[in-house]
Amino acid sequence: MKVCASVHLVGGSDLSGPSDCLVYAVDLGDLVLIDCGTGPGYPRIRDNIRDSGLDPFHIHTLLLTHCHVDHIGAVSQVVADVPDVRVLAHALDCEAIESGDPVRTASSWYGTDLPAVRVTRRIEGSEETLSFSGGELQLLHTPGHTPGSIVAVLRVEGQTVLFGQDIHGPFYDEFGSDIAAWRRSMEQLLALQADILCEGHFGVYRGKDRVREFIEGHLEANA
Repeated sequence: MKVCASVHLVGGSDLSGPSDCLVYAVDLGDLVLIDCGTGPGYPRIRDNIRDSGLDPFHIHTLLLTHCHVDHIGAVSQVVADVPDVRVLAHALDCEAIESGDPVRTASSWYGTDLPAVRVTRRIEGSEETLSFSGGELQLLHTPGHTPGSIVAVLRVEGQTVLFGQDIHGPFYDEFGSDIAAWRRSMEQLLALQADILCEGHFGVYRGKDRVREFIEGHLEANA
């Protein structure tokens, strides 16, 4: 599904596999994949990328928004297809990702094991901008769901697109969740006044009002 200029929804429970998060392909001259699903559904994600007019064997950057298996389980398949792909994640979630920690990655919930993977670029600090041949992605550290949760922001054709994977939670001590930090993160996202929210499980929300209502609704639910 085409979300807007440059953005395609290529994975999710209805598109690739029942346990997959929503996966987005972003064409910035270089192809960026935002998360990659649990693993078994990746062949369908690959096909969906191709059907969107993009080349799944030329992914430039794989951005992992946090360490949970439904978002990172297919990393090894992406790397097998594209050995020189850049794999990015925030430093605070990298240990869980690279070790395959069954609790912090939630792989024990899914009854699966994670193959060893390597993050090739660690995001440090609260903000970083990634530059590509056809545009930029702004990364923001938004701790709460996990210590190293990040979102990506794309500005295209006068619109602000927020890739806010799992900004809804859930929150558990074993994930390293921090509700107070999460609330501060959500206030930061509200200030963006995004036109489109590409969420990790609940879908795509269009219009500033609907994006704000989604975030504020979860803030109220976790008051």
